[in-house]
Amino acid sequence: MKIIDHFEVPYYQYLNEESQIADEVPTVASDTATLIKLYRLMVLVRTMDTKAIALQRTGKLGTYPSTRGQEAVFVGVGNAMEKSDIFVPYYRDMGTLIQRGVKLSQILQYWGGDERGNCYDSDDFPYSVPIGSQTLHAAGAAYAVKFRKEKRAVLSLFGEGATSQGDFYEAMNVAGVWKLPVVFVVCNNQWAISVPRQAQTASHTIAQKAIAAGFTGEQIDGNDIIAVQHRTTEALKIARENNQPHLIEMICYRQHDHTTADDASRYEPKNMREQEWKKEPISRLRRYLEKLGAWTDKQEEELQAESSAAVDEAVKEYLTVEPQPLESMFDYLYAQLPDAYASQRESLKNVEKVVHG
Repeated sequence: MKIIDHFEVPYYQYLNEESQIADEVPTVASDTATLIKLYRLMVLVRTMDTKAIALQRTGKLGTYPSTRGQEAVFVGVGNAMEKSDIFVPYYRDMGTLIQRGVKLSQILQYWGGDERGNCYDSDDFPYSVPIGSQTLHAAGAAYAVKFRKEKRAVLSLFGEGATSQGDFYEAMNVAGVWKLPVVFVVCNNQWAISVPRQAQTASHTIAQKAIAAGFTGEQIDGNDIIAVQHRTTEALKIARENNQPHLIEMICYRQHDHTTADDASRYEPKNMREQEWKKEPISRLRRYLEKLGAWTDKQEEELQAESSAAVDEAVKEYLTVEPQPLESMFDYLYAQLPDAYASQRESLKNVEKVVHG
């Protein structure tokens, strides 16, 4: 017997749960301007998340997926991307989307059932609610980028439940074989709806699934926004410059039900959220900024007020947007509507004329 190969899965954490910094850290750890920007964005996202849940509970929004406790993943990824990159999201990506030019009111529109909130003036892809299918879309976009010889990268975000789908493995396989400029980011929040991480795969890590595809996988503390921002930046740079795919597994915890249609208390271990909350990213970064002398109670008070005002304005925009006509339900799936659906659309349009005079 002989060993023909061996592999390693690195783990990155620069800012730990006690807000202590590691001995060797990237330059962003001392860039207070960037850290404050990241902190402000995380606070805004959590404020918006709280409001969105309240809107759903009062019947003003449809089913909504919370990002509570996972803000560092989405804000850090969004900050790491260049404008020319292509983003392929799933459905918890608010912290990334708002850095890609999407308005908070648009996000509310989408979860309120208005597809106009899912239409962006960019090369970024719209929300993907089917689990894992966006990984294949990302691989396809990355193939187009490489074919055109463009210096861009594609990044796809998804939960660890998506790694149980065939789409994920197929996307990883073609990315490795064709050497595509794509970064796959797994938000491992420990639950695929009610299925715990340990029941989803026998792999010790999700990151090691990249090994079979022929490229690098790594694991990151997803509550450490310094690690998230730095490691994603590095992976995207390698993708752009070397057409090299990458898998990043970000370890965090879902501090809410899967969506507002779920009740996690039926399956989540008692006191687990309280235990995991000690690791959450916002207070971790705030304490670090305070240690640097870069953040004060007064600044915190002002930020909370600014975030609340921005969210209130977004809610106002959302609630006052002019509704779409009924026939718009046909307008967002096909580039050219098939004849069978075209006639149905026309019939519905005529019904609306009668109803509204």
